Amino acid sequence: MIITILLIALFLSFFIHILSLINFITKKSNTAIKVFVSTTLTNVMIAGACIVILISNPAVMNEVDVIKVTWILSGIIMFVAFILQIRVFIKIYQRAQDPENYHLSYFGKKVLHSTVISKIDLMAFFGTIPFLLIAGAYFIAKLINYLR
Repeated sequence: MIITILLIALFLSFFIHILSLINFITKKSNTAIKVFVSTTLTNVMIAGACIVILISNPAVMNEVDVIKVTWILSGIIMFVAFILQIRVFIKIYQRAQDPENYHLSYFGKKVLHSTVISKIDLMAFFGTIPFLLIAGAYFIAKLINYLR
C-alpha cells in the first residue's frame, strides 16, 4: 500500500514539476522557479524512497495494483485537463466581454479582435484535448466496469 501511495505522489510531483516549468517559461516569475526547484527535490526524495523500499523488500512490488493506480492517474489527468479547458473558456469569455477586445461593425454586430484569445491559451486548449479524451475514456470505462 505504501508503494502505491508513493507512486501516486511521485506522479503528482512530476505533474506539478512540469506545470511549474511551463509557468516559469511563460511568466518568468521567481515563485515558479522556487516551486520548480522544490519539486525537483521532492521528486528525488520520493523516487529514492521507492527505490529503497523496493530494494529492501522486493515482494512489496507484487502488492501494487497497477490497474487501480493507472485508473487513479487517468482520473487525475482527465480532471486536470478538463479544469484547464474550463479555465481557458472562462478567460476567453471574460476577454470577449471587455470593450477593448471588440468593436461594433457597420451593421451593429460585435466583431472580436484577435486579442480575445492568446496563443498560449489556444495551445493549452488543443494540447489538452488528446489527454482529456484518452485518459477520460479509460477512466470512465473503468468506472462503469467497476460500478457494474
